[in-house]
Amino acid sequence: MRPYIICHMIASVDGRIDCDMTEQIEGDNEYYEALDELHCPSMLMGRVTMQMHYASDELFTTTDATPIGHESYHITHRDCSYCIAIDTMGKLQWQRNEFDGQSLLVITSQDCPRSYHSRLTEQGISWIAVGEGGIDLRRAMNLLREHFGVERLAVTGGGHINGAFLAAGLLDEVSCMIAPGIDGRGNMTAVFDGLHSDKQPTRLQLTSVRQMGDTVWIRYKL
Repeated sequence: MRPYIICHMIASVDGRIDCDMTEQIEGDNEYYEALDELHCPSMLMGRVTMQMHYASDELFTTTDATPIGHESYHITHRDCSYCIAIDTMGKLQWQRNEFDGQSLLVITSQDCPRSYHSRLTEQGISWIAVGEGGIDLRRAMNLLREHFGVERLAVTGGGHINGAFLAAGLLDEVSCMIAPGIDGRGNMTAVFDGLHSDKQPTRLQLTSVRQMGDTVWIRYKL
């Protein structure tokens, strides 16, 4: 049992997802209008994206790096809507425990210092610790469904966390909005990035195409 998971992204015509760039080329609010239509009350982002838009500038430090060492989770309160951060070793610090009406939930590995989880608990932030040597995404998604009640989840970047969900076979749909602009810069993150060079392409089944202003919204099933 896991949530139904949709990767929802907006990109330039050449597939780049730098937020500062996409904000310059997208229309009024098509990305969030489309996100509302996906009926995913909870959304998940990687550490870099969360640090850019939600977390404090200063990173977490501790004098006690003893790992939590076992699978565990803490529910501040079971909610119907979460803003979920992937933060393998517990680097991000938070000034709030909710964003835009969504309760914050942080997923780490079991190698993350237990002092970090104690800090989250003190701040009223829910968390999951799962996986040795990295986060076990599949198990984390099972825990999200079983204990936190997350039935539908939007994975909203960046490229490496999208790639990790794809590689783990956890995506049910890809929802991609192509904004009317070209980036063209080298070494910029794409919608899916960081996969092994020997990985075969993933075939998709087209389910819908819609024009929203000058932006095209394309949905695929895996």
